Amino acid sequence: MAKRKRNDQANGAKATDTAPPKKSKSSASAATPSISSPYTVQVVTGSYDRILHGFTVAVGGDGSADFADTFLFNAHSSAIRCLALSPASKPEPGKAQKVMLASGSSDERINVYNISAHPTSAKKSKEDDALSRIAPRRILENPKNREVGTLLHHSSTITKLAFPSKSKLMSASEDSTIAVTRTRDMALLSSLKAPIPKPYGRPSGDTAALGATPAGVNDFAVHPTGKLMISLSKGEKCMRLWNLTTGKKGGVLNFPRDMLQEVGEGRHSSGEGRAITWSPAGDEFCVSFDRNVLVFPLAPGDDGGIQPKCKIMADSRTKVHAISYVASSGGNASTEGAEDDDSLLAVSTEDGRILFFSTAEEDLVAPPSKPDSGTSKGAAPSLPLARCIGHVGGKEMGVTGRIKDFTILKAPNTSGSAEFLIAAGSSDGKVRVFSVTAAELLKAKKQDGGEATRQLGRLLGTYETQNRITCLEAFVMIPRPEGVEDSEDESEDVSEEEEEEEEE
Repeated sequence: MAKRKRNDQANGAKATDTAPPKKSKSSASAATPSISSPYTVQVVTGSYDRILHGFTVAVGGDGSADFADTFLFNAHSSAIRCLALSPASKPEPGKAQKVMLASGSSDERINVYNISAHPTSAKKSKEDDALSRIAPRRILENPKNREVGTLLHHSSTITKLAFPSKSKLMSASEDSTIAVTRTRDMALLSSLKAPIPKPYGRPSGDTAALGATPAGVNDFAVHPTGKLMISLSKGEKCMRLWNLTTGKKGGVLNFPRDMLQEVGEGRHSSGEGRAITWSPAGDEFCVSFDRNVLVFPLAPGDDGGIQPKCKIMADSRTKVHAISYVASSGGNASTEGAEDDDSLLAVSTEDGRILFFSTAEEDLVAPPSKPDSGTSKGAAPSLPLARCIGHVGGKEMGVTGRIKDFTILKAPNTSGSAEFLIAAGSSDGKVRVFSVTAAELLKAKKQDGGEATRQLGRLLGTYETQNRITCLEAFVMIPRPEGVEDSEDESEDVSEEEEEEEEE
């Protein structure tokens, strides 16, 4: 495993060294953080520099963050476009658990890795101390982190990777196919072919080759039940539904012109959806465009079709990069103020903020009126707005560049209110780790006024990767069981019992 020398200026050490001067001022209104047991988070970043960089964040009970490098792979021959992490393997006595990591690139390859689900043992940490003394920052190399193989199922750039279960890997590409791979033996089980759009109304600024049309799958999202999938493609102003039980197309949901105008997709825009994600309960999903997001309920409307219930941004002044749902109560019904529908939508923007929106029916806000523009007869009314309850990051926390990708994790063993850890990767190569409590989110959700400027959470630390980050994934590591030590032997793949369970 190749390691690169780093200068002292890029030291991504502790939170006290990287916190901006305004941190104390911005966090003055934040709720007092709950004291939790120490835990470790594994963060993986992909970059334009073809580097797959893994490091751990050891979060202490007092909120301190300690960073350490775990692996550094020269994974691809071109820029890394997407990452995916599988659920942890089934625990077995005397065996360490693992997580599968998949990386996709514009070199048409998918690399699969085994990543240890446990922090490095104390014995191994002492052995790495000597190496850490001569390195700019701490190194905790784990022999379990290694490459498994390469998949060559696609003939173009990989655009999306996802593990809907432990035994299945789904991948999308610009060759307009969605492949389903079995992780036990890396066999291709099925390939779903998305139609290539006709070159009608094509924008003047697309990057398709001469004589070709924009084609390929931008994103897809699998319903929590695993039976339904929605995909978005280039050059198409629609969503495609797939029945994963039969592997057949289920239907097409078009984006009408008035709907596209609501999200700032004008005459010279592509009008295609960029990303899509489901809510944890599976009762709604959201589609992001270049500068706005639409939220759709799964239940059909009065006309029998699926119509958007709200949009996220009041204007189109900032670009949207990543979207994700989070349960404001942390999935804990005993949390004070928790409700049945407590999910919030998190959106990262160009100005370095992660905004939190409530998409519940009672929290929708009427759009601002435009007295200077008359409403024509028969025109569709403007969509209501989701209420913004606050944001993480921004200038108050010293974040000014765009947040390219982020992951929200629930902290384990939290006393009192649940706590969330947010790992956000920026294009400047920095990964910032934020902490926000469920009580803080619920309190902000109930308050009125000043939502756009309400600062939430606190900055735990900043890590400098020295690479232009394109994608980011993270997971909370499992405490190491007694008697399980690091070894050079690879752990076994997904068992046949798990495979049979998924097929059922």
